[in-house]
Amino acid sequence: MAGLAGPQPNTKGEFPWWLVAAVVLAAAAAVVIATSEIYSQVFAIVLKGIGITVFVTAVAFSMASALGLLIALMALSDSRWLRQTARFYVEIIRGIPILVLLFWIAFAGVPAFVAGWNYLAAPLQQAGIIEEMQVRDVSLLWRAVIALTIAYSSFIAEIFRAGIQAVGTGQIEAAKALGLSRYRRFRHVVWPQAFRTILPPYSNDFVAMVKDSSLVSVLGVADITQMGKVYAAGSFRFFETYSIVAYIYLILTVSLSIGLRALERRMRNKGEQAE
Repeated sequence: MAGLAGPQPNTKGEFPWWLVAAVVLAAAAAVVIATSEIYSQVFAIVLKGIGITVFVTAVAFSMASALGLLIALMALSDSRWLRQTARFYVEIIRGIPILVLLFWIAFAGVPAFVAGWNYLAAPLQQAGIIEEMQVRDVSLLWRAVIALTIAYSSFIAEIFRAGIQAVGTGQIEAAKALGLSRYRRFRHVVWPQAFRTILPPYSNDFVAMVKDSSLVSVLGVADITQMGKVYAAGSFRFFETYSIVAYIYLILTVSLSIGLRALERRMRNKGEQAE
């Protein structure tokens, strides 16, 4: 443990041998997929679910970011009630496993919402203005998206809150002295600086969302994992199928990680030049 407390190694400019190894392994796997009839068939079937995986990840993460920013601003509000509400939301949601939250939203939350909606809209329904809402009207896909949105918004809210609080108060006071409104201070002073601090953990959550999108398969949503489960159950090709599933997820997550790290370095360099 004493060695861990010493000076940290300087990795700046270090050649990414890990990436070379990963590319070699990915290329070897691609050759196997191209030359093996079994792996080619599994790859073609599993790949049909990539559209759902990308859709769930993009939509859920966008909605979670918007909701997370709102919760973060509530946590930084001057109102004690807004701050306490935000803290309650973050602590409760973060304390529930995502899989449990997924099941709760899908099989308890949505039916309860539909019942409440029908109760409130009963006069309009009796007048024939709108139709009675059914639980089946909310697809399992959107139940999964809602669950991931709620789950990740609590983590993203804490990332945003910490990033905003990291901005120096002196700059905010200077912006106030210049007569900038609260919105303009946030838009032009706070957010650009906070985003550089936020980006690394925010990027990590995005990559994590790609992996956690596989949880929607428990609801039968036809993503990459579900397509693999169905094929493996029918063919008993478990090794080949789940090797392909893992391969596709690795391609997605490693590619995203590399791209996001490049963006982080670019923004860090811009920030250093501006200073």
